[in-house]
Amino acid sequence: MITTLHIKNIGIIDDLSINLNQGLNIVTGETGAGKTLIIDSLGILAGNRFSKEMIRSGEDYSYVELCLFLPEYKEAIDGNIIITREIYSSGRNLCKINGRLVTVAELKEFMKAMIDIHGQQDNQKLLDEQMHIRYLDDFAGEALLNIKQQYKELYKKQNEILKDLKNNYGDDKEKQRKLDLLRYQFNEIEEAKLKPNEEEDLQEKRSKMLNAEKIKENLSQASICIEENAIDSISVAIRSLEKIENLDKKYEMILNSLKSSYYELQEVARDLASQNEENDFNEIDRNQIEERLDFIFSLKRKYGNNILEILNYQKEIEKEINEIENLEEYTTSLKKELKQVQSQMLKLAINMNQIRKEYAKILSEKINQELADLEMKNARFYVEIQSNEENQFNKNGFDTVHFLISTNIGEAAKPLIKIASGGEMSRIMLAIKTVLADVDKTAVLVFDEIDTGISGLAANKVAMKLKKIAKNHQVLCVTHLASIAAAGDHNYYIFKKIYEQKTKTEVKTLDEQETLSEIARISSGEITEISLNHAKELRKKIA
Repeated sequence: MITTLHIKNIGIIDDLSINLNQGLNIVTGETGAGKTLIIDSLGILAGNRFSKEMIRSGEDYSYVELCLFLPEYKEAIDGNIIITREIYSSGRNLCKINGRLVTVAELKEFMKAMIDIHGQQDNQKLLDEQMHIRYLDDFAGEALLNIKQQYKELYKKQNEILKDLKNNYGDDKEKQRKLDLLRYQFNEIEEAKLKPNEEEDLQEKRSKMLNAEKIKENLSQASICIEENAIDSISVAIRSLEKIENLDKKYEMILNSLKSSYYELQEVARDLASQNEENDFNEIDRNQIEERLDFIFSLKRKYGNNILEILNYQKEIEKEINEIENLEEYTTSLKKELKQVQSQMLKLAINMNQIRKEYAKILSEKINQELADLEMKNARFYVEIQSNEENQFNKNGFDTVHFLISTNIGEAAKPLIKIASGGEMSRIMLAIKTVLADVDKTAVLVFDEIDTGISGLAANKVAMKLKKIAKNHQVLCVTHLASIAAAGDHNYYIFKKIYEQKTKTEVKTLDEQETLSEIARISSGEITEISLNHAKELRKKIA
């Protein structure tokens, strides 16, 4: 639901914040006070077009911010989603969702699931014919759910097969060119005889070569110190201790330890000599390593960031070569699989078509009952299902669904979008929304112009329908009728004041007594004891 709407610099609105609540929120007020601007502002946040003329006189930008409390959405932070849109006189547009910059198109797509505005035809989802099949299917509910899910999985599989079939590498010349290139790449990698850790080993050898002189000098010095100093000195010490080892066990133990050290040092001396020989590189060895590293680098530029990636790329090439060489067999196999998948899809699509036709009649009847209840007794609503004669599958089977209506006896049924009257349109939308209230997942419904051209009994019925819808949705309704105002769970009064020679819009949240006074004012034009009593009666009757 909307918790806060903040509007700045739109029309006569200077800086306005409205805190809304769950249930039916009714907005009333003076003519020209800015009620419609509030709806326009919501439309701006829903991604509607914005005219620079809407920017408040003397300002160079407009700003609208909306806080939605929708903890079930993954985008919510602590249950809240903050949507903002700034529009400058220069034409610059800044749209954000929870502080993340988005395009107007992204904003519009995101807000489709959040808010539905009735009164501005460019933002009514019920006027979007692509949504009609979704509404019908939601209305059918469990009867269609499992079948549709099975169909969707098959539809996805069909598209994957069609994509593979389309990827046939063109004509024979194109296939041969592709094969020649892939074989060249495969052979180049194959002939390189790469080993997984080869580059690291070569880099290590190269590093030793570059430091060969330094390594050789220090290894030689260490070897001389051990052989000419340490080993000779220990050898003399051993001979001395051998002369007295029989005189005391301690001398014998020291001698044995010294002999062990002597042999270990001899081993170290041999290792140093061996290491020195290994570091005896020549120019030919160095050039070979440099050439090999350069070759590996050239392969990396073409086939991967390292040897492992190059070898994996070779495997992919080999797979693609096999696919092209066995394309005819592969294509035959795919076509056979496609036929099987589409055969299953057809059965499910026929089943879905039958279920939709059954529920289209029920939905039409229910909406027509609601229209009659709203004093549109001559209106007839139809759910039209068109099936592609050639069974061209789409994501919903082979059906398309259209909502049509005839508002007068003898008139042909027309698409909803061609209904001219704003008040008529709002009542039609209200009838549809009343029937679909339980399956419509849109969080916020906004109604403007819903009271155009109605009064008396029709107005009471409209009020009761709004009340019913508000049990499952947050509803915001701008009205001029006492009957509809009396249905409000929360009532707001919009008025204008003049500050420093400028007109500003302000909003007041009404308590129960103030709500009764406002209903009385709307009802008779003045607040009297009679009009207040009438307001109380309306409130009791509709609440």
